[in-house]
Amino acid sequence: MASAYKSPLYEMTRTTPTCLWNDSASTSELTYALDNGAVGATCNPVIALTVVRQEEDRWMPRLAELVEEHPAETEDQVGWRLVEELSRSAARLLVPAFEQSKGRNGRLSIQTDPRYYRDTKAIVRQAERFSQLAPNMIVKIPATAAGIAAIEEATYAGISINATVSFSVPQAVVVGEAVERGLRRREAEGKDTLGMGPVCTIMVGRLDDWLKVVAEKKGILTDPGHLEWAGVAVFKKAYQIYTERHYRTRLLSAAFRNHFHWSELVGGDVVISPPHAWQVRINRSDIPVEHRIERPVAPKIVSDLMARFPDFERAYEPDGLSAGEFDNFGPTRRTLRQFMRACTDLASLARDVMTPDPDRL
Repeated sequence: MASAYKSPLYEMTRTTPTCLWNDSASTSELTYALDNGAVGATCNPVIALTVVRQEEDRWMPRLAELVEEHPAETEDQVGWRLVEELSRSAARLLVPAFEQSKGRNGRLSIQTDPRYYRDTKAIVRQAERFSQLAPNMIVKIPATAAGIAAIEEATYAGISINATVSFSVPQAVVVGEAVERGLRRREAEGKDTLGMGPVCTIMVGRLDDWLKVVAEKKGILTDPGHLEWAGVAVFKKAYQIYTERHYRTRLLSAAFRNHFHWSELVGGDVVISPPHAWQVRINRSDIPVEHRIERPVAPKIVSDLMARFPDFERAYEPDGLSAGEFDNFGPTRRTLRQFMRACTDLASLARDVMTPDPDRL
């Protein structure tokens, strides 16, 4: 008998508590996700750059207009204005889900400048600005030492946050505690918290990536299939802790590298955020939608990863990393550098409009 649902992702959103967010602010990609039950989306410098290149006919003329509208601004400032425009555009498509969920979903996740990762005050200032771009914004703040302090302060200010640049159980736990502190401070002053929808991202695939880099550099030989489970094991461990401690933050799975980053997390009150290409692959598959979030990763796999990779142990154990060590964790450094490069590339787009290369005329 044929399924009553048109796709695995649509079935998941209709039969389980697991939510789908789109890992892009592209209108066409978000529209596809919405048709499959999505109730959220995201934007960051990497995504913004990709969208502008995919939709040049729409966004390059707008970039030229922004240059004219803000003649005193730097290329960097104009580039960030374009990120804001992209984010507002995507946020409008999510308003129905935002209103229906009373703020828990239907949000566009916009990332603070990754170059501020060591500056709590700068992160909070930008979070305040971004939260005003649309009623349904959620602001990404990195789970760095300074970012954790910013998460508490932004939460206290009534800003829904999405912790990003996060790969480990220790980061997820510290984020959950920071959000709770911010919420309790608001509640102590009689301020509303019911309309907020904080999430904590675990970039599961980027942890897998890092362990593969370590294996290559250090000549570590293990079952290659085990390395596909590292991020999943961390996510499941963090979910168990979040459930036990009743954190009001939801976990979000991002940085997809294999279908486990979706299929193994179905059934939890969590968010999965695959990019468009992965959504299409999942929907073309015959992988059944089953409640797997509470199925533990095979002990053999976990013990093997623990024995061979100290960085997996640091990511998996709740006390494996202190907040002071977050900034120097391998996946953190790699991800911040990529995000920073994207900021430079965005500024370069604006530069080419502001001061075109005369050698190309």
